[in-house]
Amino acid sequence: MQEFPKKKIAQDVVLTCEKYGIRTAVISPGSRNAALTIGFSNYPNIKALSVVDERCASFFALGIAQQTKRPVAIVCTSGSALLNYYPAVAEAFYNNIPLVVISADRPKHLIDIADGQTIRQENVLEKHILYSANLIEHDSESNQVLLQKALETALDQNGPVHINVPMDEPLYEIISDFQIEESSDEIYQESQMDAKFLEVSYLDIYAEKWNKAKKKIVLIGQNYPSELLSIQMEKMIKDPSVLIFTETTSNIPNDKFINSIDKLITPLNEEELEDLAPEILLSFGGMVVSKRIKQFLRKYKPAEHWHISKKNAPNTFHCLTNHFQISPENFFSQFFFLTEEVESDYQQKWLSVKENRKEKHISYMDSIPFSDMKAFESILNKIPDNSNVQLSNSSVIRYTQLFDVNKSLNFFCNRGTSGIEGSTSTAVGAAYASEKQTTFITGDVSFFYDSNGLWNANIPKDFRIILINNSGGGIFKFIPGPSQTNAEDYFVTPHNLTAKQLAEMFHFEYKTAVNLEELDSELTEFYKESEQPKILELFTPSEENDKILKAYFKSL
Repeated sequence: MQEFPKKKIAQDVVLTCEKYGIRTAVISPGSRNAALTIGFSNYPNIKALSVVDERCASFFALGIAQQTKRPVAIVCTSGSALLNYYPAVAEAFYNNIPLVVISADRPKHLIDIADGQTIRQENVLEKHILYSANLIEHDSESNQVLLQKALETALDQNGPVHINVPMDEPLYEIISDFQIEESSDEIYQESQMDAKFLEVSYLDIYAEKWNKAKKKIVLIGQNYPSELLSIQMEKMIKDPSVLIFTETTSNIPNDKFINSIDKLITPLNEEELEDLAPEILLSFGGMVVSKRIKQFLRKYKPAEHWHISKKNAPNTFHCLTNHFQISPENFFSQFFFLTEEVESDYQQKWLSVKENRKEKHISYMDSIPFSDMKAFESILNKIPDNSNVQLSNSSVIRYTQLFDVNKSLNFFCNRGTSGIEGSTSTAVGAAYASEKQTTFITGDVSFFYDSNGLWNANIPKDFRIILINNSGGGIFKFIPGPSQTNAEDYFVTPHNLTAKQLAEMFHFEYKTAVNLEELDSELTEFYKESEQPKILELFTPSEENDKILKAYFKSL
């Protein structure tokens, strides 16, 4: 016998979510959301998952949506519970991830009268949300319009929406004769169709400029792995007037690309930077990690900067001249027919510089002792083929950019807002949703900050965490500002914590390494099958890491 909430407003929410392709709902406990919890947990076409901590729940859902590329619902009770979603909502907003926030609320007549567990929930996320649907209890017709608008927006614009659901008591009433409709993905599939193309006459204008320019850079930001884009960029690089700059999170590896931007740019003098400066910059993808490429392109502005994106075009380099509002795949499928290869020594010259940097990189890495940097070299070489790698922010994502990585790996990171909160929870969600094994590489501050992310019953046993513990926020030792003040400890936040007790509490296998020999030995065993997920904690010399990294850039 199928139980379902008696409240019509809860029925409408659950049924409309299912209709628009939601197959996962992450629920945090509470009374005001009881009818929603009963509905989502009893609907056979939706997988309901329970995560107590709302902040962790929202990032966990974000990781699932990241991997499945489907909207995921997060469901909470009234009051401050909703506010704990905000960091993940902001990340979803800037990283184009369809997160559907569903908050139970008190009826309007109970707001601001000192009733328990109430805040002003309507539109509370409006600065970082694509659409807010404030439902009305006992008005099913109006609610249907609002729900459909919210979910269509999440699908069409690939981002977060908020559905606020006011409900008066009683909250737990159920009915047993509710008819469940057969699942259909029709609306979701229609939303994923990408048939938009640009007028050829419009593209001709830009192709003419492209075909005259002898120095062009294609810059690819954070990007979901795409076989078609990889093929298209393989064709693009055949033009000797084109340089392609990528990052680890671009997920389009190629030996002829500049895949370590800082390694190339940092040692350049003014004359060399002027020589590298492109006439045309063509960009696509999400956030770019490298601060140096931003500084370079803001100072040596190209005459033309074109950005390709179905959604928006951020003016990152303060010189944006055109936005191609289309998917990159569709853009290049048209643009290539209008372009021709241009005779130039631009690409070959800078690929030669790249090779020179690579030789110096290898020489330097052979000379350094165990440290953060040496650990990354070993870690990145031993991650199993065809697996996913989740990266935390700050030092971890930046170290990863300095190495040539295994081309079969896919890399992900919360670069929408670049915050450390939620990195672990996102990685757990991604591991849950992906058929591929997931390795999460994290720093100690980020890991301990989101330690509740391990309070989750849905962690697969092949999930692996590599924790680099350098006893504080190592990035604040590298950037010049903090050390020039008398408050450095407030930036670095030194500590003596380890993950041992957390591993025991959350049932992870736990190993440690304090030197390269131990690290290499532990990594050999680390990826073997196990009945529990694993944590490998590395202890690196906090007083040496920043010196070794600074000396690295000087060695180039």
